[in-house]
Order: sequence, then structure tokens, then C-alpha cells
Amino acid sequence: MTTAVLYAPRDLRIEQRPVPAPSEGEVLVRILSVGVCGSDVHYYEHGRIGDFIVRSPLVLGHESSGQIVEVGKGVSSSRVGERVAIEPGEPCGRCDQCRTGRYNLCPNIRFHGTPPVDGTLSEFVAVKSELAYTVPDEISDNAAALLEPLSVGIWANRKAGTEAGTSLLIAGAGPVGLVTTMVARAVGATRIAVSDVNRNRLSAAMERGATEIAVPGSDDIAGEFDAFIDCSGSSAAIDAGVRLVRPAGSVVLVGMGADELRLPLAVVQQRELLITGTFRYANTWPTAIALAATGRVSLDELVTGEYGLADTEQALTAGRDPHSVKAVVRPALS
Repeated sequence: MTTAVLYAPRDLRIEQRPVPAPSEGEVLVRILSVGVCGSDVHYYEHGRIGDFIVRSPLVLGHESSGQIVEVGKGVSSSRVGERVAIEPGEPCGRCDQCRTGRYNLCPNIRFHGTPPVDGTLSEFVAVKSELAYTVPDEISDNAAALLEPLSVGIWANRKAGTEAGTSLLIAGAGPVGLVTTMVARAVGATRIAVSDVNRNRLSAAMERGATEIAVPGSDDIAGEFDAFIDCSGSSAAIDAGVRLVRPAGSVVLVGMGADELRLPLAVVQQRELLITGTFRYANTWPTAIALAATGRVSLDELVTGEYGLADTEQALTAGRDPHSVKAVVRPALS
């Protein structure tokens, strides 16, 4: 099978590897769509994210959909032919975090496209059967792949306590900021303000549910919010956002970027703000499938470019175009 393999920063090679055989409890999936995530781009450009370092050849990709073509022992043959979305994290299922339902915090989790675990930028992937979620015909192949970033947006909104009537400030209008906006709209938030330095992205946010937009330093955002979700990773954006949260409100840090932050401690203390980080998601996939299948969230409109496996490098650099939102690799196009 054809596979895109990262050897070092900006050293991506298209090569042939054997098609994997599904082990007991696994299914073999023919990959149909893989969304390009900011983490994929970061590994491509820098070879690392924090403590996760590309030390040996690595297959990127973790936003994936496909079709089951073979099953391993213990999996019903009736699953062959199913279109599926793949949850990319395989937790151990035995640690304290897993046993309490917080499997995203499992210290032994194996996550696709995160060193040293290969991802899904290839023609076939073997995964545990329970991580391959059947998707209905209403969800396209591209949308099924983007259920993964949608899960990030669902998790962020859950942490923020977003519900009908919530007022929400979101910093960052990249793909994660946009799905966070779309989820907030879907669950009934009545005020959704989005800030970003890129006006093209802000226009995309308005089209996807934002009620107001602002460029930091140029536009003002008035009033206070029930919650602030940062999807930018910008220290300046986080400092500004925290100051706009009402007493007893929530601050959710999603964006990655700054290793350390300076927070307005007096504001946090005097308003008793609740501040939390997020790490991926847990138990979000049924909700993601329901939101996409019913049309409450439209993921196809996020896709601004499709590429074959041979053009994976172009997909990884597509984000340099300010008009690009989401690149998708379609192995069948190769």
C-alpha cells in the first residue's frame, strides 16, 4: 500500500509498505479521507510537539474515515462494508483514568500520528473494532473524518458549560475555533463572539454561527461572558479573554502554543473563575455523529482542498494560504 512517511522536519516520503492484517478484535479499514490537523503540520515543520519527538519514520494523520474491508478474529463479518469514522486514541482500559471514564488522560494511550505511533495517511489501517464508529449515509467521507476535530469542539464546550442562553467568547478562528463555534451554536448559545487576527477566518466564523467578530487591537468586544474558550494558544489573547469573563465564569484553554502563561491573578481570584485545560476528548463520538447526521453541524463546508496521498506535502502546507480552512487527503485520488 502507499503511505506518506515523515522522516524528519520537511522530509516527507511517499513509499510502499505491506498492507496490515487485522489482529484479534481489529478491523482493516480502507482509508477514504484524512483531515490535516495543525499537529500534523507542526510535526512536518518542526519534528516535535513538546515531549513528543519524531525519532524514527512516522506516518502522520489522525482525522480519518474509511470502509471496513476485513475483520480479525472475534469481530462479526457483518461489519465488512461499513463506512466508519475512526477514533484515533487507543487507551489501555485498565488505569485509574480509564476506569473513571477519563480515558483521554490515560498515560498509556496510543494516539494515531503521535510519536512513536503511526497514523492514517496511508491506504489501509488496522484498528480496534470499537474505535471504528459506523456512520450513516447522511455523513460524507470528508465529514466522517472531521468528526475528530468536531469532538475537540464538543469537549471544549462541555468544559465551558455551554448550553442554551450561554454567552461565549472564543479566541482563534482556525478549524478548531470554527468547530467550537458551530457546536456552541448547535447547543443554543445566544451570544458567540469570535476574535482572530485573520479577517478571512473571522468571515468564516460569522458564516458558521458567530454573532460578532473582532480583530484584537482593532475592534472592541463589549460586556462580559459566561465563558471564554481559547483556541489560539496566544498569551495575549488568553490574557484579554480572561478579563472578559463574568464572576464565577469559566475559562477553557484548548489552543497549544505558549508553554507558559501570565494570567491576571487578581481577576481570577476576585471573580472566582474556573480555569481548565483540555486534552483531546472523551466519550464525544456519539454526539459528534448525531450533530453531523442531523445537519446541526455542517462539516463539509470546512473543506477547502482535497489532495491525493502523493500530494500530502501540498496538503500539509495548504494552511499557508489565508483562505484555506481545512485540507483533506483522499488516498483514492492518488
